[in-house]
Amino acid sequence: YQCFSNIVHHESGWNHTATNPSSGAYGLVQALPATKMASAGSDWKTNPTTQLSWGLDYMNERYGSPCAAWDFWQSNSWY
Repeated sequence: YQCFSNIVHHESGWNHTATNPSSGAYGLVQALPATKMASAGSDWKTNPTTQLSWGLDYMNERYGSPCAAWDFWQSNSWY
């Protein structure tokens, strides 16, 4: 949980409507494009649980685990 929490804290400060004005990344996990989160539920814009579910799946699929994603984030300041 701590690795996942670290990423969310750095990406959005736990604000589920956080939007990056430059890139358009959105939500707790700053999905880019934001519409990727629709695969986890049609309520992705307003439901933090949907965003968290999508984010966890993304970290597991792309990096193997939230801690591996956090390791990458620490080296690159993005994930």
